[in-house]
Amino acid sequence: MTAIAANLQAVRDRIARAARAAQRSPGDIVLLAVSKTIPAERIAQAHAGGQRAFGENTAQEAVEKITNLATLRPAPEWHFIGPIQSNKTGPIATHFQWVHGVERGRVAERLNSARPEGVPPLNVCIQVNVSGEATKSGIAPGSEIELAEIISRLPRLKLRGLMAIPEPTTDVAQQRRRFALLRELKDGLVARGHALDTLSMGMSDDFEAAIAEGATIVRIGTAIFGARKK
Repeated sequence: MTAIAANLQAVRDRIARAARAAQRSPGDIVLLAVSKTIPAERIAQAHAGGQRAFGENTAQEAVEKITNLATLRPAPEWHFIGPIQSNKTGPIATHFQWVHGVERGRVAERLNSARPEGVPPLNVCIQVNVSGEATKSGIAPGSEIELAEIISRLPRLKLRGLMAIPEPTTDVAQQRRRFALLRELKDGLVARGHALDTLSMGMSDDFEAAIAEGATIVRIGTAIFGARKK
């Protein structure tokens, strides 16, 4: 067993324990391996270890890796998780199945226009800045209502839920408050008639708290691939 395969199993075990503690099924939680800056050959090792969903945050780097790994079977599922520049919506809409982090109607419209015909709609999450950090991407809580209405009218996008990256903290109660806010915002959109099923929240240092508050996708990088080189 490779080190990456062993790390994957350790993370899956942690997810299962957190799910059971929250009286949830581990099968309801998707492990998204954050592979940004990770070479294609190490992603292939994770795939060999049973990992299928991978997250990238730079369009140019990601497209190169997606192309190099196109022969993997079953095919990986690619998620774009970084800030979206307007001039990068074309490759993102073409090569990815998911986008976590839409925060502007104009970007959603460009993704919709660039999504090729004949493929399923692009799965989309709205990013919310639940901690109110000035340097953090995402819309303010409350603004998701208008953006959800915009996305729901775009035929080549499918709004799946919300995403957040709260401020780093070791305070578990604080972690849970941030994640609970995102869950409440999602519930509010569901009450307005949006068929949402996704909460993309939780990373290597806080995903247990996210699972306790209803995360359906946890984005894990360091715990799988190790610390990234600066």
